[in-house]
Amino acid sequence: MIYLPIALVFVLYFSSMPIAFALFAATLFYFTFFDAGMPPDLVLQKFITATASFPLLAIPFFIMAGSVMNYSGISKKLMQMADVLTGHMLGGMAQVNIVLSTMMGGVSGSANADAAMQSKILVPEMTKRGYSPAFSSAITAASSAISPVIPPGITMIIYALIAQVSVGKMFAAGYVPGIIMAASLMFTVYLISKRRNYKPSRKKRATGKEILLQLKDSIWSLSLPFGVILGLRFGLFTPTEAGAIAMLASALIGVFIYKELKFEHIKPILKDTIYGTGTVVLIIVSASVFGYYLNWERIPQALTQALLNFTENKYVMLALLNILLLAIGMFLEGGAALIIVAPLVVPVVVKLGVDPIHFGMIIIVNIMIGGVTPPFGSMMFTTCSVTKVPIKDFVTEIKPFIIALLFSLLIVTYWPSLILLLPNLM
Repeated sequence: MIYLPIALVFVLYFSSMPIAFALFAATLFYFTFFDAGMPPDLVLQKFITATASFPLLAIPFFIMAGSVMNYSGISKKLMQMADVLTGHMLGGMAQVNIVLSTMMGGVSGSANADAAMQSKILVPEMTKRGYSPAFSSAITAASSAISPVIPPGITMIIYALIAQVSVGKMFAAGYVPGIIMAASLMFTVYLISKRRNYKPSRKKRATGKEILLQLKDSIWSLSLPFGVILGLRFGLFTPTEAGAIAMLASALIGVFIYKELKFEHIKPILKDTIYGTGTVVLIIVSASVFGYYLNWERIPQALTQALLNFTENKYVMLALLNILLLAIGMFLEGGAALIIVAPLVVPVVVKLGVDPIHFGMIIIVNIMIGGVTPPFGSMMFTTCSVTKVPIKDFVTEIKPFIIALLFSLLIVTYWPSLILLLPNLM
């Protein structure tokens, strides 16, 4: 009976109850009817006190920073830079799509936000230039999986809070996996474009002068994520303060440099921030209460022992966890999957000698791949709902991109020295 709440979470979730309410309801049900060791009012108290966390303030700041960047013209400058760098390649607009998602990692920090934005901006333009709507939607969803891997992604902050590791080191660890994912997707686009004769978006490669001029125009947009990382590296501010500084810097750039951020944008920015923060934080505090139940029944310890009894080879264990995480990522939204799974599996891999920073990147990449994979991938639904592409057409086009992302996952999993190169320099 101690595992009943876990089963109940999935039953409620697949009955269309939001994951935050499913987690909280399962925990309250358990402590009300099966274990009187903790009064239900203490469960409610735990729900409230979970919000009293200073690091959690980083989430609304980074969400607001991403929204400000979209309205301030920063996203547009990044798109122009991406076009100058890759527009001459076969499948030019699709390559721009991937590079923009990579640059947007430091801007939106959210896969679904990136997928929604590029579905509105790039997919109609790609369709106009002869790309099929299904292909355009598929590459948009696949490339959006890169955004949370490139710092400063919200998922990195959540994982750092769960695993009790440095947020700065998690941010530093994200660059290499993000670049690997981008390169594998770009190569896949090249192969598909060659077969289908998808043309470049530019007639010829940009000259050095054109690249320098565009770099000068986009330098403020590009400097923001690097500024956050350097500030954390040299101890100038905490991750929470970094979110506030990123938001302030984005606003100043939008008002005084690009001159695109207007007074009327305040209302939609606040709406985006409140909605995004409310969704994420509600899941986090519900998962915190659910984690209290897991620790009460010592389920993480039991799972650790069961997995260690099965194998003590860390490479076999990572392969098993990859399969498990991919399956979970197909059914649960990224943040929810991370919050539920990380407390259970991090003790297992740490006991086998896997660096928790390295494993953080493995789990995030896994969950992002799950987000574009049928049947319930969240980025799949986000993209298709904006572009109006039928799911069955999307599924046909997404297959080669999922294979490319799985290849990236293998590199991230089994080449730890490469992934930990930048964090170790800190």
